[in-house]
Amino acid sequence: MPVTTLPTLPANAVLLLIDLQQAVDNPSWGERNNPQAEAVAAQLLALWRSQQRPLCHVRHDSLEPASTYRPGQPGHAFKPEATPLPGEWVLAKQTNSAFIGTNLQAQLATMDCSTLVVLGVATSNSVEATVRMAGNLGYTVYLVEDACFTFGRADWSGRWRTASELHDMSLANLHGEYCQVVKAATMLAAAASTGR
Repeated sequence: MPVTTLPTLPANAVLLLIDLQQAVDNPSWGERNNPQAEAVAAQLLALWRSQQRPLCHVRHDSLEPASTYRPGQPGHAFKPEATPLPGEWVLAKQTNSAFIGTNLQAQLATMDCSTLVVLGVATSNSVEATVRMAGNLGYTVYLVEDACFTFGRADWSGRWRTASELHDMSLANLHGEYCQVVKAATMLAAAASTGR
């Protein structure tokens, strides 16, 4: 079950927006869940901006020739709801984890930041990989379940799993060990009550 109340949110808690790019609008990705995720992400982004809290737009720069995330393709662009403003931190990654091959950990250390608020796509891929690593590195991590989404796929046995099933399983795997899963309303309330 998601956490419904939060302790004081540090002023330097970083909002980490993962791979919210137009790549995932390509029909090749198939069925997704949480159709409202981008709108929910935009609410959190607006609050972070209004309070001048730190945030990081993680952008996937795929090296795969056929990837919809490959630089130079229309899908590489950020979604309108999560387009960085001039001067906002954009972190380019080439693997599923935002910590691999990037300066994320070093930059967070420079900011003396130990708390991350994570959202984005895909719950069962880059979001899960980043949250697992953040938890293992000792960060306090809040994963905003209704600001994330993923896509349906077959499991190892060949049985089709819906996007909602994969999303829920990722949350179950992460909650309590690598992060605390929260709803956006809870996070919005916590951030608003501890604004800068």
